[in-house]
Amino acid sequence: MACHLDSLNMLATPIWIVAPESEELIFANHQAQTLSGGASLETMRNGEFSAVAHRYLSDYATSLKNGDDIIEVWSLPIGDETHTLSCRLSTVDLEEVGEVIVIEGLTPRGNAGLKASRSAAYRPRKNGFYARFFYTTSAPIVLVDPAREGQIVDANLAAIRFYGYTYETLCTMFIWQINTLGRNILPIVGEIAHLPGGHKPLSFTHRLADGSTRDVQVAVGPVEIYGERLILCVVYDMSEQRSLEQALESAERRDPLTQLFNRREAVQQLEKQLPAFNNVSMLLVNIDRFRNVNQRYGHKKGDEVLIHLAQALSASDRSVVFRWDGDEFLLLLPDTTLAAALTAAEDLRIEVENIAIPDIPPLTISVGIAQYQAGESLDSLFQRVDEALYQAKNRGRNTVFAA
Repeated sequence: MACHLDSLNMLATPIWIVAPESEELIFANHQAQTLSGGASLETMRNGEFSAVAHRYLSDYATSLKNGDDIIEVWSLPIGDETHTLSCRLSTVDLEEVGEVIVIEGLTPRGNAGLKASRSAAYRPRKNGFYARFFYTTSAPIVLVDPAREGQIVDANLAAIRFYGYTYETLCTMFIWQINTLGRNILPIVGEIAHLPGGHKPLSFTHRLADGSTRDVQVAVGPVEIYGERLILCVVYDMSEQRSLEQALESAERRDPLTQLFNRREAVQQLEKQLPAFNNVSMLLVNIDRFRNVNQRYGHKKGDEVLIHLAQALSASDRSVVFRWDGDEFLLLLPDTTLAAALTAAEDLRIEVENIAIPDIPPLTISVGIAQYQAGESLDSLFQRVDEALYQAKNRGRNTVFAA
């Protein structure tokens, strides 16, 4: 595959090729490697001068299929400074890989700075098509002058209502005074001033007059009005949608009963993080005879038992806890040798015996333990810790066993 992509090294344009779902970097040409300075995609997309529409690249799937123009502004660490780079996203099918996201860096401009001009040539006008459109649109709109450090020079009625300032006050403010990025927004404004416009709205957090904040998407692009080159910003309040998205994301990642991360999230996290650990041990915890609890005391009491155990397992800040399956919990202990994991598991076993739940006899647990071996697959590690738990159960329960 590398042979097919080597020709991209001849380009002066930086090119990154990324897997859509995993966001794994498949290829970066020489220019991209030089500009990135070893920084990861995540670092560049989420840097101090970065602006993106979506947190995850996979969220662009529908927009890319529809042929939408998608631009992101990245932060590039160059020497002791951070520069901006506008990047255009598209998709292409690659042999042996399938569909990938191609990220093309546009002409680098650096942080040349926005010098304030002495003149304030723009003057609002109440007549003409532009004025009727601007002042009657229901979406908040502000006009920003990039040559005057991002000063807001005009705002429609919807913007005045949204931000909570008077017209006179809002039009003496700067865009960095309402954007939580502060003056870090200026390099982004500088990039936008040179873009053709029409791309997917970028995501920001804006501060209102009362001090509250709103998650917003801003459709931004340069416009020439009355001979002045300005930036038109159409603001969409996304706070409710963001809250809903966060709730849905949490529901996908967490067990609704215990609020622990679920099995799906465990696999995803471990696939990314496991190879980076030196000493990491895994504990698989199972409640002894939990079926008897449900049958004798009812499922409501059974749920209460699961919640108490989840709280006990989560008490240590040295472990990451997942609800693995039913009455099984998976614990990941970073920087923990097998001997230390045995001690931790034994302490946990004794602690669970002392949990007092009204109308429920004392609980016991069985614990299987396995230490990650360098280069081991995740399936192999899961199989070994599962076998260790089976051995702990087979030895009479209420015990721990290391594979």
